[in-house]
Amino acid sequence: MIPLKKIFPVIVVLITLSLLGIIYIQVSWIKSAVLIKQEQIFQRAVSMTNDVYNDMMSRRQAAVLFKLDNSVVKDQSGVSKGFNLDVARMGFNAPAVSDFFTVQEVRRCIKANMRKNHLDSTNFEFAILGLVPGSDIATIKMQSAGFVKMYEKSQKDSLKNINDYKIQVIPLSEQNDYSAKAERLMIVMPTDDSIAKQLGMMITGGILFTMIIITAFALTIRTLLNQKKLSEIKSDFINNMTHELKTPLATISLAIDAIRNEKVMSKPEKIQYFSGIIKEENKRMNKQVESILQSALLEKDEIALKLQATDVHAVIQNTTDNLQLQLAAKNGVVDLQLDAINPVIMADDVHFSNLIFNLMDNAIKYSNDQLEIKIQTYNTRKSLFIVIADNGIGMSRDTISRIFEKFYRAHTGNVHNVKGFGLGLTYVKAIVDAHKGKIKVESTIGKGSKFTLEFPQD
Repeated sequence: MIPLKKIFPVIVVLITLSLLGIIYIQVSWIKSAVLIKQEQIFQRAVSMTNDVYNDMMSRRQAAVLFKLDNSVVKDQSGVSKGFNLDVARMGFNAPAVSDFFTVQEVRRCIKANMRKNHLDSTNFEFAILGLVPGSDIATIKMQSAGFVKMYEKSQKDSLKNINDYKIQVIPLSEQNDYSAKAERLMIVMPTDDSIAKQLGMMITGGILFTMIIITAFALTIRTLLNQKKLSEIKSDFINNMTHELKTPLATISLAIDAIRNEKVMSKPEKIQYFSGIIKEENKRMNKQVESILQSALLEKDEIALKLQATDVHAVIQNTTDNLQLQLAAKNGVVDLQLDAINPVIMADDVHFSNLIFNLMDNAIKYSNDQLEIKIQTYNTRKSLFIVIADNGIGMSRDTISRIFEKFYRAHTGNVHNVKGFGLGLTYVKAIVDAHKGKIKVESTIGKGSKFTLEFPQD
């Protein structure tokens, strides 16, 4: 089996490359889709201008032919004699296109052809410009109400973004017609946002699924990191457990060998001494095994509490008395400020006692000489508070955020030989939660730690 340390970087690199590839393909696809849509809209605009031109020229031609029919010269018998040459020879004398349309009719014509070519027909303005022969000057012969305003806005905004407005110019005469009757139809319309509308769902979907993939990637990396940490923590736990169990076993073995010695067997006080050592080491092993079993119960949420009225002050006092030897080894003192008027809560006597013991034991373990532990109690209207503070080595923010994790053990700095499995505070948190209480931790490196417990008193 490949170790996690070696396979983890490979997994990260592969997932990262895959994610970058997916993002690149998405961006390329969206760009291509936008270009295709822009080309389609451009072709529709061209088709629209051709249709407008054809419709307007058809009406002009029909009107001229109607005029020609009415200009036929007939005799008294009603027989046609021919065309009026002045009308028949149209050329430059042909009427201008604008002569056959009103503003409303031009608007209807443009709108109808926009709809026909699937363009936005709700917002546009237009004007028919007459060209002055021999120059580039054009005069407005017909215009819609908002033409000037939209045209000026298009010229101003084009300095910022040339794609804000489109201007379609349609020649309403032959290309070589430079007469006074040569005209141009100018249509001004905002840039068609149909591309964004049509591609909006696909773009939104692409972004959404890309974000989902990124989130999944982040969760995967986080899970792998957690598994890596868990693997390291479990390895440390196995090492600690082996050491913790091996040491009392070795001591027991030495004590048994000593008892078997003929010189010792003849001295009852020596046998009693070594028997005491065996008993103490056996109690120590039982305590370690009990910690592991408690950990298993915590993981399965199978802790069964036997709630009864418990005097918190009595528990604190008994625990302090039982820890006098450990306190003496650190030249430690305990300052009890048990000010709670009502120190009784409903609690499991055994588990609650273990909770106080673990917190005080931790304060002793993670401290230097001249240890000072301050324990306070006080009441609020519905709760009992217990504050346990020390002047030990303190903890960093990262350590504070992780001290309740199973098997986690804080770095002890210059404090050596701190034994344990990293289960003490996990147990404390579980017991506090089981009693429907709260626990808060405050600590500063080099200045000590403070645990504040709150238990309900209903």
